[in-house]
Amino acid sequence: MRFPFRHEKRDADIEFGLFLIPEADDYAQLLTVAEYADGVGLDLIGIQDHPYQRRFLDTWTLITALAVRTSRISYFPDVANLPLRNPAVLAKSVASLDIMTEGRVHLGLGAGAFRDAVAAMGGPRLSDGDAVRALGEAIAVVRAMWSDERAVRVVGNFHTLDGAHPGPTPRHRPGIWLGAKGPRMLALTGYAADGWLPSSSWAPPEFLDEANKRIDDAAATAGRDPAEVRRVYNVSGTITDDRTDHGFLEGPVARWVDDLVALHRDQRVDGFVFWPIEGEPLDQIRRYAEQVVPAVRAETAAR
Repeated sequence: MRFPFRHEKRDADIEFGLFLIPEADDYAQLLTVAEYADGVGLDLIGIQDHPYQRRFLDTWTLITALAVRTSRISYFPDVANLPLRNPAVLAKSVASLDIMTEGRVHLGLGAGAFRDAVAAMGGPRLSDGDAVRALGEAIAVVRAMWSDERAVRVVGNFHTLDGAHPGPTPRHRPGIWLGAKGPRMLALTGYAADGWLPSSSWAPPEFLDEANKRIDDAAATAGRDPAEVRRVYNVSGTITDDRTDHGFLEGPVARWVDDLVALHRDQRVDGFVFWPIEGEPLDQIRRYAEQVVPAVRAETAAR
């Protein structure tokens, strides 16, 4: 893959990124894609976290390796599997890499799916309700570990701190973004998190309407401005090279531009993380980065 041009990092209302699969056999290509995304002006790289998947590299190790080989793009686990990652240690890992990369790390968190696989690796098998409660406690632990207090305590049923010494402090304030789908998770996002990470595979535009309302209501109840909660949307589909419109996120560049602009305008989505699901992946990534993203930036700026 050639690196045709390089942009300086920019602050923008909308961020654009890539969703990568941490296949162990594809490390060289993952590095190439990360360097390309960094050079072409994308903002984010999200990497899924399934520690029980034998073909996958460890997500946090991979993020670290890619981050130190790039200079401007930010990274986040999309999303970290909380039942298999101690939140206090995870908070320290995030803070450490944030310092090393000068503020290019966020934390995507999930309550944990694939419970049989989690249990097979020694993780807890939690009910839906307990998983949400554990996630809420984990957020408190992470924030405490990022504080400048001398010692911190968090009392919980699943995650606790008992006089732990926080540190180091992150270089910037990493966002805590939740992969939330159910009503309780969406409410937790509104009153405790910095962002929401839905995926188009299970969260079509009509789902976003009701979910955004739940997040906004929970944020308002907690005394927060709902606009503080970022919406970073994992978008999967195919950018075709013909003019045929196959529907939402399936069609030529113009279709993708229209869909992303509409999502930003109507659903307040302010981040798009692209996961190509068909076609040659590197070709799809080029079309997204070099054709779709500049057009969406231009149209939203004009509006």
